Amino acid sequence: MRLFRYGLQAVSALIPLALIAVFVFLTAYSWPAIRFNGFGFLFSNTWSLGNLYVNPVEVRGVQVPPGAHYGILVFIVGTLASSALALLVAVPVGIGVALYLVEYAPHRLSGAFAQVAELLAMVPSVVYGLWGLEVLAPLTLKYFAPALSSALPFIKFVSTPAASGFGLFTASLVLALMVLPVISSTLVEALRRVPRELRESCFALGATRAEVLRRAMLPAVRTPLIGAVILALGRALGETMAVLMVSGGALNYLPGNLYSPITSMAAFIASQLDSALQDTSGMAVRSLAEIALVLLIIAVIVNVIARLLTRRVAVGA
Repeated sequence: MRLFRYGLQAVSALIPLALIAVFVFLTAYSWPAIRFNGFGFLFSNTWSLGNLYVNPVEVRGVQVPPGAHYGILVFIVGTLASSALALLVAVPVGIGVALYLVEYAPHRLSGAFAQVAELLAMVPSVVYGLWGLEVLAPLTLKYFAPALSSALPFIKFVSTPAASGFGLFTASLVLALMVLPVISSTLVEALRRVPRELRESCFALGATRAEVLRRAMLPAVRTPLIGAVILALGRALGETMAVLMVSGGALNYLPGNLYSPITSMAAFIASQLDSALQDTSGMAVRSLAEIALVLLIIAVIVNVIARLLTRRVAVGA
């Protein structure tokens, strides 16, 4: 029995050890880039591989191509903005879908919808990207952008005409669709576990169904809701192919409006790896590894904040 317990402890330790190993590897591999880039890496919009056709020069003790400069502020903004807008769409829709499936939908329809939501979570991201490329981007250019501009003409960030269907808005909608099953499926299971006595007592006090949902059911699933949102945010932050296909591939400038091209950190790593391998000094690849390190740190910070929020909610409850 003791051996079994020790075995389980060893297996459970693999997860934090794997995370630590990834962090140590990225830090060690990108250390020359960290020395070269400094803190300007986080606050500069300019990414340039420099002149790859001449011999590297030594700068700050490392070999780099002449004229090389690596700044990722535009990629950080693109990642955070697209993920935030995706959650802004997916969270209320996911809550509405979960409430409908649990409280309003017929039993057979509820089961079928729940299975469809789970299937959506299994669809490869490249499929979502292709759908966004061929369907959502043209719809954004022809219908969504003009409609939003007409509805909100006093907000310049929204009312500026779209130059193409590719950019922040389209990428956010694709991400919203991708993370929606995570939110709705988690909430459906949480709502079904709410004690039946809680609902019945509210109805006995004369509450309507809407009041029961708003004042009893949703407060009872606050902790699972926070967890679902964080899981969705984690997928949105790390999504690569779908964002790469519809984001527009912005480089060296920040988005000026809702329809501006962007690039996320994960998508940029995937798109630039082939070019970075042409750098004989290796600094471009190490700078891409530094981007991965920054993305990992952001993901860890988000999860720590989520843990603190869930504890605070649990204590408050």
